[in-house]
Amino acid sequence: MVWVQSEIDRLIGVLEKDQSKDGSWDYPFETGLITDAYMIILMKLLEQDDEPLIESAAARIWSRQEANGAWKLFHDEPDGNLSLTIECYYALLYSGKRKKTDQQMRLAKTFILSKGGLKKASMYTKFLLAMTGQFKWPAIFPVPLEAVLLPSSFFINMYDISVFGRSNLIPLLLLGNKKFQLKTDAAPNLGDLYLTRKDEEDWEEFRSGEIKSLFHMITYGVKALIGIPRYLHPLAIEAVKRYMFGRLEADGTLYNYFSSTFYMIMALLSLGYSKTDPVITKALNGLKTMACTIHNKVHFQYTTANVWNTSLISYALQQAGRSPDSSAVRRANNYLLSRQHYKYGDWIIHNPDASPGGWGFSDLNSINPDVDDTTASLRALHILKPEYQQAWTRGLAYTLSMQNQDGGWPAFEKNVNKKFLHLLPIQGAEYILADPSTPDLTGRTLEFLGRYVNLKIPDERIDRGVTWLLQNQKKNGSWYGRWGICYIFGTWAALTGLAAAGISSSHPAIKKAAGWLLAIQNEDGGWGESCLSDIQRKYVPLGASTLTHTAWAVDALISVSDKPVPEIDKAIRFLIREGKSEGWTNQYPAGQGMANFFYIHYHSYRYVFPLLALSHYKHKYIT
Repeated sequence: MVWVQSEIDRLIGVLEKDQSKDGSWDYPFETGLITDAYMIILMKLLEQDDEPLIESAAARIWSRQEANGAWKLFHDEPDGNLSLTIECYYALLYSGKRKKTDQQMRLAKTFILSKGGLKKASMYTKFLLAMTGQFKWPAIFPVPLEAVLLPSSFFINMYDISVFGRSNLIPLLLLGNKKFQLKTDAAPNLGDLYLTRKDEEDWEEFRSGEIKSLFHMITYGVKALIGIPRYLHPLAIEAVKRYMFGRLEADGTLYNYFSSTFYMIMALLSLGYSKTDPVITKALNGLKTMACTIHNKVHFQYTTANVWNTSLISYALQQAGRSPDSSAVRRANNYLLSRQHYKYGDWIIHNPDASPGGWGFSDLNSINPDVDDTTASLRALHILKPEYQQAWTRGLAYTLSMQNQDGGWPAFEKNVNKKFLHLLPIQGAEYILADPSTPDLTGRTLEFLGRYVNLKIPDERIDRGVTWLLQNQKKNGSWYGRWGICYIFGTWAALTGLAAAGISSSHPAIKKAAGWLLAIQNEDGGWGESCLSDIQRKYVPLGASTLTHTAWAVDALISVSDKPVPEIDKAIRFLIREGKSEGWTNQYPAGQGMANFFYIHYHSYRYVFPLLALSHYKHKYIT
């Protein structure tokens, strides 16, 4: 008891010390090196050089290079990642801080060529190379720009693609159709990274039968549009501009996302906008304001995580015993109230009867709410003080309205999950083209509804969510978590959700899931899962334990265990013993955006989830 309380007190102290003046927590949302590389290239392209920023970002990239010359997406990735290595190599050369003749740069080139050169880069890396003059666009871009004009009556339109995919693909569609390329005098020449000259125009991604079939149908739909082709094209350009400008946030970025803002800037340049146009300058400055410092080097975050961090931490502090009237919680909840959405966004297209009331992920997000941030914020506000009542009512209504027809919950948009899109050989198709129900979102929503909403049980909405979860359990007892790593994360969310929904711990699905967690526990008492899990789509152990995975696993077991079995006690001892550790395991990604491409290290997680697990252990077994 003394050790548990001591660690709880330590974690509370760390969190309260790190709170920002506005009541939020701005812990870094660290997404590897991709955004750092892109930002260097963007600043050089715009010739608005900020040498201190470029030098610091280049130093961060340089510091993360492996001995074989490659760069990795995560610690245990075999050998290195070809696309990331190309992007880092390109950015370092463009920065002017490294030369091709440097020993480590020569090793990077050797690694790239050994993996097939630029031809074998991912689709998104090829897009970067094409728009910056290092790779040829396809002779005919497979999707005509006029596709943005397809109506909802067509079998697919732009709003059948998830908001994340849409915000990136619409500006890319313009760039690809215009075959836009921009170079500067400072641009390096990557021509020596092709194995043959023919590779420079090889888009093997667009040669598959599925791609050709889909694109043929889209082209057919475009031809069926009423209007003379030469008039439709300018209409499509205006539709793209209207889409981008209609979704700018206060800082000038598109949806507060780095990638969509990068593509938007390039799209505007393709339309003849000046490099110093106020819209472009504001967007670039918006990206700069999302920079943070990690180990004394700048990192350009993909977005900020202030709302997510703050909702989780406010709730964790209250679970640990802090009163809603304490200074830290009161300030945090006032911040959350100020970030609740009042504007309509694209979500209304598939959820027309709903009203604004959700929360988004980042500090300046005002039109793109998501279910997870909404329920997390409502957890923080669960003690219904009078000033919270209106926000609670609006947030709850939004959450309930977002349930999919299949019974589960999505992240951003309702019923956006056309299955045939998953089959397309586009990198990350199921991640960026669809927004399906997922075990993590469904489980966490059920946990919120079961514990904090006074619903009359049985409730049809909860029953449908439970049924969906039970139907989507894996044969080994686990669940796949879309937004975290990966099966441990999904199983934690599902188990805590089912327990809160009233499912007995003796239910076969609960017993099977708990048995799976116990079977994969490490000797040191902890758990750890590799990012390879979401690439191979099966559980892959990390070979070491992390604080976050351990906290998720033991919290799940606590939720379905009447007494503290030895494995739970062993995990609690691990959390206490390793709480201050600084090894690579506690910098390992716990979140994902897209398999084999985009991973997230949340700096807040090492405090939040151990604090929750320890608090739940204390409340259930000690007090």
